[in-house]
Amino acid sequence: METSIIVCTHNEENTIFNVVASCCKHNPEAEVIVVDDGSTDGTETVLKTLAAHYEFEYLKLPENHGKSYAMACGVEYASNEIVLFINANLKHLRKEHFAAMLSPIQNHEADMVIGNPASFTINYGATPYETAMGEKAMLKADLLPILKDVKEIFFGVEAFLTIYYQALGKRVCYQALSDLKKVNGKGEMQKEKMLKTGDKEIANALISNFDLMMKRVQNNIQNSQNYTQSTISSVQLQLNKYMKHLRERITSVETL
Repeated sequence: METSIIVCTHNEENTIFNVVASCCKHNPEAEVIVVDDGSTDGTETVLKTLAAHYEFEYLKLPENHGKSYAMACGVEYASNEIVLFINANLKHLRKEHFAAMLSPIQNHEADMVIGNPASFTINYGATPYETAMGEKAMLKADLLPILKDVKEIFFGVEAFLTIYYQALGKRVCYQALSDLKKVNGKGEMQKEKMLKTGDKEIANALISNFDLMMKRVQNNIQNSQNYTQSTISSVQLQLNKYMKHLRERITSVETL
């Protein structure tokens, strides 16, 4: 099965060069698609420079629509069976990371693979929302029926995709990606503050979309197969777990 690698970026001029270069260099047979979600920094200039060295598709959105919209645009453009979403703010992205993400799909061992830095993925029970974050690999055919929902969710798309797959009984595999790092583009002195502020913004946004997410997950389950009420109830419990954790994160940030 061939792969389309989708890199969604917004104002990440400091990391986008190496991320896209790694995608192209380590996956010469893959289709690499960069979706620029209305960047206002030097991202476009960096990508034009990179285009002289590597071949990739560049989709420039005239204004910022949000990550979920950019992801959906990338899927619509993709021509291969597997889609691999790679974040644009990564450091130390290596060949083995791509193999770890793609092998379970290629070998029919998983329907979705979620990869995160090794130090980030060891505490699933304590941080349920974070388990949904990270690089993602999946079959394009599985995404097409919910692509409209993905495009419109805006915030919470990571949790939506993960819970939807789990609710349908699909196999979700987690991969620890050694030495991979996420870069926030700010100085080290501001890093912790920015991360905590970002947590609060994501949590607030996801909570505000809770009803929408729950309704869409339920509708998609019911439309896909004749699932029992107990299955839908289990989805509700999983979402409640996410929400409880997010509210705790908000409280911890506000007390700082």
